[in-house]
Parts: sequence; structure tokens; C-alpha cells
Amino acid sequence: MKILFMGTGGFAIPSLRALLDSSHEVLSLITQPDKPAGRGHELRMPKTKFLARERGIPVHQPPRVRAEAAVELLRGIAPEVIVVVAYGQILPPSILQIPPRGIVNVHGSLLPAYRGAAPIQWAIARGETETGVTTMLMDEGLDTGPILLQSKIAISEEDTGGTLEQKLASLGAELLLETLSCWERGVLLPMSQDDSKATLAPRIKKEDALIDWSREATEIHCRVRAFDPWPVAFVALDGAALRIWKTRPGPAGGRETETGRILSIEGEGLAVACGGPTVLLVLEVQPAGGARMGAAAFARGKRLAPGDFLGQAATPRP
Repeated sequence: MKILFMGTGGFAIPSLRALLDSSHEVLSLITQPDKPAGRGHELRMPKTKFLARERGIPVHQPPRVRAEAAVELLRGIAPEVIVVVAYGQILPPSILQIPPRGIVNVHGSLLPAYRGAAPIQWAIARGETETGVTTMLMDEGLDTGPILLQSKIAISEEDTGGTLEQKLASLGAELLLETLSCWERGVLLPMSQDDSKATLAPRIKKEDALIDWSREATEIHCRVRAFDPWPVAFVALDGAALRIWKTRPGPAGGRETETGRILSIEGEGLAVACGGPTVLLVLEVQPAGGARMGAAAFARGKRLAPGDFLGQAATPRP
């Protein structure tokens, strides 16, 4: 089939590569504009743009895909199918109507669970043990279109937002090829989603990663894993952000004390009081402007001791 691919981030790379290596014809790539990044604010190309250029695929980067010029551009490309993977803009009805075989989207959850921009991170943050990928036909809603195929995967206790994204991106590429093959042969029956079972996965903000010690240790640990590699869980300590990279829930039955207080320094970790009462072992941290290091070594250098707070004292959530 003649395909127009719309994708921007790393999650889209395996799907784009799979299509380029298949019998399908990728007519063009639509991706987000280059954006300033890093301390020098140098313009950085989307990851998909690198791959498309390597393979000689035309690249277009409309700032607003709903603008009339962008819509006309897509009409002129005349794809049979549009494939959307982690593109980053909502498509208007004028684009949804362009391809005769519809718009196929690869989404990183088992829809209708975790509709939205950050399904992978929120699945880990909320303690899920299973997730997957879904291919669906796009409609005007937010991840509400009819489901084509789904594939499940277990979330391991070691998975982070980064490692799980890589697994799901590869799984999504396989599912996309299977979906297009079945769709081309007319053997797929789209299934409507059950909206009553829908959950949301809103875009991650930096403040989501601020640790609230009044949460239970297991919940905090899940959030630390979810927000690795971005935005990275943190606490405010002496007016700067202390990033928390690695943790482990401590033994059950924590002491009744103010949450966020260091209970002990054990080996390379700090035992911190959490809600419940529960205990979280903080194993690896990164001070502002510094490198990642063991939490106990950081505490010794900072002259923290049992009884001190690791960050500001938490205010219990209502």
C-alpha cells in the first residue's frame, strides 16, 4: 500500500523502519518542526527525520498540521493509508477524510485503558503489571477510534519508562505490519471501544515527578521508575532539585514518624519514612549540576543523618 507516515519521537522509529523494510511504499514523512534543545538551545531534528533522510524519503514539517496549506500538502501526497505513531498533534477532520483506507494509529496501551499522551509512564506509575499496544482507526476523539488489533506484554519490576517504551515500540512495529496486512486483505473487523472502561494518561509535566513522601513507598517507587528517563523523580533540597534515580520499597511496617524523614543509612541507601507508614530505600541520586551517585555517599557528603528530611517535609495530600 502507498503510505504516508506521521511520527516524531523515538517510539515511532521501529514502526517507520519496519514499513521502510516492507513491501509497502512510504511516500513521505510528516513530523514536527526542529526544536531548540540543550543548554545551547541548538535546533534538534526529530528522530524520525534522521531515518527518513537516510532512506531518501521526503520529509515535511508543518508547524500546524491543521493549517490549510498542510492539509493541501497531505491531499497532494494522496496516500492510500496514513499511519500515525507518536506524532504530537491532533488531526482535524479535514485530514481524517483524506486516505481512502483510513488512518491507522499505533498506541502504547491496551485501549480503552490509558488514552492520552503518556500511556507508558502512567501505566508504570499506577502500578500496572501488564500493558501492550493497540492499532486503531483514528477518529475525531482522543484515542477513541475503533480497535483493529492488540498485543499484550508484562511490565517487569525493573522496567522504567524508557525500557518499557523500547519494548512497546518494537511490539508496535510488529503489530502494525500485521494490521496492515490484514487490513489490506479485508479480514479485520474494527471493534468499538467500551468508553465505560476508559482511563486517561495525560501529558507528563515536570511537577508530576516531585516526590510526595506522604504516598506509600510502593507508589513512590513506581513513579520513580515511570519518570525515568524524563522528567526524573526529584525532591527539593536546599533550594535545588535532587533527582532520585533508583529506589526500592523497604520492609513492611514502617515507623510512625513524619514522612520524608531519613530513618537510617543502610549500605548504599537511605531508608526514608513514607505514608502508610511504609519505608522507601533511596539508592541512587543526582544533585543539581552533578553526576549520579549512591544515595549514602551523597548523604555523607551533604552531612545528612537519620532524623533529617530528604527534601522538604511533605504536606499530606487531602
